[in-house]
This record gives sequence, C-alpha cells and structure tokens, in this order.
Amino acid sequence: MKHMNSEVKEERTSNKKRIDLFLVPIVLIAAFLNLFKIWTDEYANAYYTAAVKSMLQSFHNFFYASFDPGGYVTIDKPPVVFWIQTISAKIFGFHGWSVILPQALAGIGSVLLLYVLIKRTFGVWAGRFAALAMALTPIVPAVSRTNNIDSMLVFTLLLATWMLFRAVRTVKFGWVLAAFAMIGVAFNMKMLQAYMVLPAFYVFYVVATKITWKKKIAFLTTATALMLAVSVSWAVVVDSTSADKRPYMGSSQTNSVLELAFGYNGINRLTGNTSVTGSSHKQPAQTEQQTASSETKQNSNSSADSSQSSNQRKSSFSQKMQAPGGGNQNGMFNTGNPGPFRLFQKGLSDQISWLLPFVIFSIVGLFAGVKFKGPYTAKQKESLFWLAWLLPVAVFFSIAGFFHQYYLIMLAPPIAAFAGAGAVALWSMYKQHNDWKSWLLPGGILTTAALQVYIMSPYVSSIGVAPIAGVGALGVILALVLAIRKQRKNSLTNYLGAAAMVVLLAMPAYWAMTPIIYGGNSMLPSAGPDSSSGMGGPPSTATNSKQSGFNGMQPPGISSGNSSSNNQMQPPSGSSNGGQMPGGSSNNGQMQPPSGSSNSGQMQMPGGSSNNSQMPNSFSSKSSSSKRKSGGMNVEVNQKLLNYLTKNNTGEKYLFATTDSTSAAPYIIKTGKPVMAMGGFSGSDPILTVSKLKAMIKKGEVKYFYLSGMGKGGQSDVITWIKENSKEIPSSKWQSTSSSAQQGPSGNGTLYEITLK
Repeated sequence: MKHMNSEVKEERTSNKKRIDLFLVPIVLIAAFLNLFKIWTDEYANAYYTAAVKSMLQSFHNFFYASFDPGGYVTIDKPPVVFWIQTISAKIFGFHGWSVILPQALAGIGSVLLLYVLIKRTFGVWAGRFAALAMALTPIVPAVSRTNNIDSMLVFTLLLATWMLFRAVRTVKFGWVLAAFAMIGVAFNMKMLQAYMVLPAFYVFYVVATKITWKKKIAFLTTATALMLAVSVSWAVVVDSTSADKRPYMGSSQTNSVLELAFGYNGINRLTGNTSVTGSSHKQPAQTEQQTASSETKQNSNSSADSSQSSNQRKSSFSQKMQAPGGGNQNGMFNTGNPGPFRLFQKGLSDQISWLLPFVIFSIVGLFAGVKFKGPYTAKQKESLFWLAWLLPVAVFFSIAGFFHQYYLIMLAPPIAAFAGAGAVALWSMYKQHNDWKSWLLPGGILTTAALQVYIMSPYVSSIGVAPIAGVGALGVILALVLAIRKQRKNSLTNYLGAAAMVVLLAMPAYWAMTPIIYGGNSMLPSAGPDSSSGMGGPPSTATNSKQSGFNGMQPPGISSGNSSSNNQMQPPSGSSNGGQMPGGSSNNGQMQPPSGSSNSGQMQMPGGSSNNSQMPNSFSSKSSSSKRKSGGMNVEVNQKLLNYLTKNNTGEKYLFATTDSTSAAPYIIKTGKPVMAMGGFSGSDPILTVSKLKAMIKKGEVKYFYLSGMGKGGQSDVITWIKENSKEIPSSKWQSTSSSAQQGPSGNGTLYEITLK
C-alpha cells in the first residue's frame, strides 16, 4: 500500500514539473508533418468523405455509417472513427481538412503518448528520442494526413497501453478494465487489426503485475470479457436489426457486421482469400503486368502529358520492377513478397524499416543478461511489452496475403520505443563496458546506415547520389570512429554519438516530408518521392508527380477524347482489400472479375461491359476547376448530367443509381443527395435482386441508372434486367464533352430510365 501511494505521489509531483523544452520542437515537427497543407486536400478519400456527408444528414445514417444519404449501404469499416470525423465536420464545416483533422491530431497525440510511456521507465532522453522517431517514421504522417482510420487506431491503442501501464503501477483493477475496454473501442475502428496488440497486453500484465496468479487470471478473464462485449456491441445491435430497417453492411456477403469483421476485415487479410457468393480465391504474388498497371496512376499536367508515349511508360515499368540488386520484390501493391525479409523489401522498407537494424541491436542490449525465470527490472518488463507488440505484428505483415502499405503504422510505436530506449541503453553500454555489449552501438549505427543506403538506392533519379552516399559514408565513418574511441569519456565522443543519431534520422525525416513536398494520396497513403501515387515505390517517369496517383476516372457522362487502351486495373478508393475487389482473385497477376462475370481473366467495370478489363484509377480530371489538390479523388461532377437528373426528378428518393461507390461518391459529396451504389463499394456486394429493384422502381424510389464500362460484379442479373427494361437516354441530353477529361469510362457510360406501373 505504501508502495502504491508513493507511486501516485511521484506521478503527481512529476506532472507539476515544467514542460520539457526539448519536447516542444519534437511536437512542432509532428504538427508540421501532420497538419501542414491538409487544407489543400479538398475531399480526401472520397469514399469515406461521402459517408461523412451522408452521416451529417440524419442520426440513422450517423449510427450505421451509411455511405449514401439514402441509407442504402454502409462503408466497409465500423463507425467510431467516422463518428469522430462527422462531429469534426459538424463543428468546423464540411471540408476535406475537417475530416482529416482528427487523424492529424491523433498522429500528434501518438508522439506525445509514446514520450510519456518511455520517459517514465527509460529516462527523459529515451522518451525524447522515441517521440522523435515516432514523429519521423514516414508512414505515420503519410497516414495521419488522410481520413483513413489507422492513425486514430494507433492513438487509441497507445492510450490503452498507458492505461495498462498505470494498472500495473497502481495495482488497480479498474485500469485493467479500462485498458481492455479501449481495445474494444479500437475494434470498432478497424476490427481485428486492433487485436494485434493483445499478446503484448497479456504477457506484460502477467509478468509485470505483483499479484497472485489467481487474481491475474481472474482480472484478465474479466477484462477480456469486457473487451469482447465492447467489441461486438455495435455489431450485435446492427446484426439484430431487421435488414429492411437499416443499410446493407457494405463489403460483406451476408449483410453481417460479424462476417465483415472476421472475414473481409479479418482472417482473409492473413490468408489472402476473399469470398463472393460461396467461392473463395487466393491472391498470388504480383507479376510484371500488374506492377505495370500501377504506372497508369501517374497524372499528367496537360494534354501534352497525356500523350506520353507507351515506350516511356514501359521503361518506367521496367525500372519499378528492379529491386536493388535485381529481382522482383514489388509484390501486390508494392507490399513485397511474403517471407522472413519482407519488411526489408522495397515498398515496405521505406515506409517503416529505416531504424529496424538499430532496433534489433537495441533489443539485444536491453535483454542482455536476462534470465528466463527473472527477476525482471522495470525496463526489462516494458521492453518485453514492446517486443510482444513488435514481433507478432511484424510476422503478420511478413506473411499476410493482402494489405496496404499504410497498415504498417501498427509497427511504428514499438520500433520508435526501442529506438528511444535502445539509444540510451546502447550508449550506456558503450561508455561503461569493455565486452561485446560495447560493440552494439557502433554495430547498430553501421548496419542501420547500410540498410538506409539500400532503401534509397532505387531513388537515385529522384533524390540524387549525394544523400545516399552521405548517409553511407557518415554512417561508416561514425561507426568506425566510435569503435576506435570506445570508453573515452569526453565531449568529442558525446558529439559523435549525437551526430550518429542525426545521420540515422535524416533520411526518414525527408521521407516523412514527401507527402508535403510531392503531394499525398488520400486513398492509398504512402511516403516517398512518389507519395502522390499511393504506391510507395520508386518514382516513375510520368510527369507531374505531385498529382494524385489515381487518375483518369471521369464523372459519369464526361467524354474523353484520348482514353488509353492501356489502362489497367487499379484499386477503388478507400479500399483495404489489398488490391482485390471483394471476391476478386488474381491469375498471373491480373485482376479477376467478380463472381458472375463472364469476362474470364479480366476485371470488369461496374456497369456490365467488359471493356478489356480496363478500370480507370479515380476521379482525377485535369480541369482547371479541379478541387483535388493533394490526393484522393477529384469530385468534379458532370454538371450537364446533374442538371438533367435534377430537372427530371419527379420525387424519386435517389438521384440516380450506379453500380459502385466510385461513380456515386462525387455526386453525394457535391449535392448531398442520395445516389445508390447498387453493388456497394466495389460493385460486388449482393445487395440488390431483380425483384427488389422492381419494387423500388414501382414505389418511385429510383428511375435513372448510370451504367459505365465497368464490371457487373455479383449484379449480372440486375444489370441485364435494367438494360432489357429501360429506355436509353440520348447522350446529347446529358453527356458533357469537356476537353479537360483524361482517361476513364466516360465515353462508355450509358444513362437509362425505367418507369414501372
């Protein structure tokens, strides 16, 4: 009891101390990286932004996280983060920056939380360095500058960690419950991804808490039950609500939140399998053809840009296929090929792995001399926590079937924690020991500098030789000098150690700034000189790299005079489906059509026509009136189509219906009116049947259907029925001939009208 009281008093005394002045510039750096120019991203990830627009209109839409104002289908994630974004938009107005702001603040908050967590046990300098490493981890600001979920997820898990550490210090059961309940809240942000930290929570509580085993088991069992209850609370409410009284659960195949959680957003991400209408397919590694498809994401800045030769594009594809030293390491969406060294492959290494060798040396130093049976020091216990966070997550990303680069933010806290704690520990060993431990610091510096040279080598054409050679040379020199000057306790040695840390953080700092320098991509955020492409790989030769990588998708009805026949399949906005549409599989690296499609081996576009599997990348028109400044979709609408639909609306609930969210999102954002994405996010959700559609038309809920040159997904019967029972509207009445249009489905789209009596 006396120990507990002393801990509390010590914490209160610590809280009354002055602000750490060294922390101020670190927080300012984090604020700059996370906040600067977010106001230029007009509508961020349009898939999620459209949902916020819809959620602002009614509590029904708000509670269910409806994608459209009509409450037809939800987005593909649980609602907590989008509740926060909607509240932000309600307070500050509906803007791109207002839906990004919560994530940006969460990114800054994570830096502060990590400082607090590390400082208490490992010392103030360890806390400072950990906070700085977190702020400068490139994928952290890249994600935090978007309205994707992951930044808020990591902040929530770090808050749960703070609660757990407090539970161990104070030996209070209430804090244990709070920590696990917070993981339950995180589950309602991104489902099973939140549970990645559970091994760390269980191991740490068992090892660090000084209570009987009986109490440990009872406390953890109760806390786990509470976590599960919080986790499924929203799902149980939704799944127990009659399907006709709520939106369809987007990206599920059975209209179930729990199926979405444990399938599409759960186990399938590990296995690489997705299921549609009872069939399951495994996604193989990416081939050259699919990697080449990512090149179509590069925007052009003028009509001359759009006429770039196919030879130039092919040359760029070839460059992107070569990893340092040769070989294909891009993998699906530049996530590398599964294996023990996946995190060191390009596409992932430059997002998260800059300090990994130093972290490995730090782990060795922090656990040096530890005996399995203990006793353990406070530093060793907390090191065990961060190791139990790092290893399972690293293993997952090393073997997972599909994910996006920005998911790697889950590795940022333990890497930063070990970088901070390890820097102090290795420095102490370097100064105080003359055995093998004294070699850990120069060894960590040397190997980390070598990895950073490897990471940067594919980017010579973008960043030049100087920074690569500089990091390599300085890393080698500083490591050698430190090795020579071992145990010399003078100011020069101190300066050399500080200089080494600066060298190791220099290029991660530059990489963290690339979304500001080159432009970001709100759909698939990544860092690097091609950050605007959302692919995080070596830069291509396409012009105007500052533009969003997802280009070419036109608003319905805007015709294009130079559509490319070389367009390849790209991910739809906001997709977390690792490069697959729900239910899609890949064959020899080519995207496959959803179930029910006859377009063998090629991905169809929503609307029913195969169109050589050419799917455009996003709504990125090059009109001077374009609103997209830094990433995501362009939300320019075809005003002529909008005028026609508005004028001829006779009280229908939906302005029009289309096959997927890509065509619907910009019209929802611009008008706030219901637009039906018949097949949900990607067009493959089995939401609509012919009989249900007939009933909706008879009720006067919808009469206009825009079908582009995109695939049917699981809606083959519905699309066929629409075409057979509708009147085609002449394109002259609604189709724009805007010369600003780039590549896209525009010219292939058809507007239909159906009225049933």
